[in-house]
Amino acid sequence: MLGPMTPTTLVVLEGDQTGQELLEEALRVIAPEVTGVPLAIERFDLSLENRRRTGNRVVFEAAAAMREHGYGLKAATITPEEAGDVGSPNALLREAVEGKVIIRTGRRLPGVRPIGGIHAPMSIVRMAVDDAYNAREWREGTGMDEVAWREEHISRRVCRAVAEFSFLQARKMHAAVAGGPKWTVSPVYEGMLKEELDGAAKRHPEVRYRPMLIDATYAMLVGHSGDALVVPTLNRDGDLLSDMVLQLFGSIAGAESLVLAFDEAFRPSCVMAEAPHGTAPNLEGKNVANPLAMILAAAAVLGYMPADEAARASRAIYEAALEAVAEDVRTADLGGHAHTDEFTDEVIRRVRTKLDVWAALGESVLR
Repeated sequence: MLGPMTPTTLVVLEGDQTGQELLEEALRVIAPEVTGVPLAIERFDLSLENRRRTGNRVVFEAAAAMREHGYGLKAATITPEEAGDVGSPNALLREAVEGKVIIRTGRRLPGVRPIGGIHAPMSIVRMAVDDAYNAREWREGTGMDEVAWREEHISRRVCRAVAEFSFLQARKMHAAVAGGPKWTVSPVYEGMLKEELDGAAKRHPEVRYRPMLIDATYAMLVGHSGDALVVPTLNRDGDLLSDMVLQLFGSIAGAESLVLAFDEAFRPSCVMAEAPHGTAPNLEGKNVANPLAMILAAAAVLGYMPADEAARASRAIYEAALEAVAEDVRTADLGGHAHTDEFTDEVIRRVRTKLDVWAALGESVLR
């Protein structure tokens, strides 16, 4: 008789306002009594108040825990606007866990009308570090002769990670890799990513590859109605592009955001998942915010855990959440009337049913 499984440690990064409320909803869905996946939860308070109190020390403590255990689930947090304040924890976390790639996948939500003929999933794979973010900036001169400068860089290692992961993701999605930087204007800087994409295409000849300049990529995505796509990008290009792509599917609520670090063989060594939206302070305490993206983020983390039970739970959560939307259990932002906790309750009910039915069918039937 098999003994109990050893719990997997999930590092939970608490946040602010509705970010924290939706995190708690996602944790209800992945609770061991729902999924059967034993989890040990290690919490870190990344609220603005605690980041200020600790001078961001708590951010680095959370990052160290994620490096140790490999899995993190982060709530949305407030980024103060004042210079000299604690800033956003996101860039600090990405660098501290040695994250190389951010991936966001736009997908059709059943019953929610996308823009135009957009139906097939689109994954935006962007640099998690380098490029325009954290670049050194300064100004010289005065009056009309004042000039602003910015010193940016990208690295071969990060470009290789974006390129390789894009082709691996495309193979998993049965998708094409399409897009790229503006390598014609910037052959030295942006051309480095293009070189790595071309190299990955040679290593993965089974994946369709359509290199195109970033401006042409924007135009293509707006009118795309064909197969699934994976779009590799520089950091800032991907930040802009992912927001647009998620809205092409009718809502930012139906996608999760993942930060990935890799070992030398490009196997994920650390995964941090979060919802791509913010803290929505006007919805705090009203029980009306949409928990879908946060629930999908939790499902995504389970999907990277090695145990078969975690993979089944991840699939069950994805299906249950999207089926609930398809059957008109929706929050107000998607045209429905369900409260936050009511949507979560429905997802939990469906997850339990699926896992029970799958257990009754047995592995031979499922395969």
